[in-house]
Amino acid sequence: MIYLALGENLPAVAGAPEATMRRVLSLLPTRGVAVEAASPFYRSPAWPNPQEPAFVNAVARVRTTLGPAELMRLLLQVETEFGRRRGTKWAPRTLDLDIVDYGGLVTDAAHLMLPHPQMQERAFVLRPLADIAPDWRHPLTGQSVSELLKIVGEEGLERLEAAA
Repeated sequence: MIYLALGENLPAVAGAPEATMRRVLSLLPTRGVAVEAASPFYRSPAWPNPQEPAFVNAVARVRTTLGPAELMRLLLQVETEFGRRRGTKWAPRTLDLDIVDYGGLVTDAAHLMLPHPQMQERAFVLRPLADIAPDWRHPLTGQSVSELLKIVGEEGLERLEAAA
């Protein structure tokens, strides 16, 4: 199984974050990435500066014949199409797409680390992941998504609505 994290805290060409993420989920199949499931959307405070606009996040389970590097290139291209401009780390953004897990693959290549190196510290990834993959286990630690979620907690997360 392949899991993608979606997030943003600035309006994009498709509108508000929820509208943009719905649009991305409908666009991916036209690019060879079938969306099998999508979590509800969650709002979370911006980090590291909670004074910035809150983020909206979700996780999708996808299927594709693209390899991990090809998939990441596609995700970066989609981010650009939706107005993402990279600059300051952790700055507000119109769209952020990450590969959380690619079939349990473990790699520390400079251009793509899998599983996502900070996912186990982020409730805004773990909570939506738990919604669509309650049996998921971290490929490196073997911990379940529920165990990881208990460690980080869910403070500040607000469930918004289903992705569909």
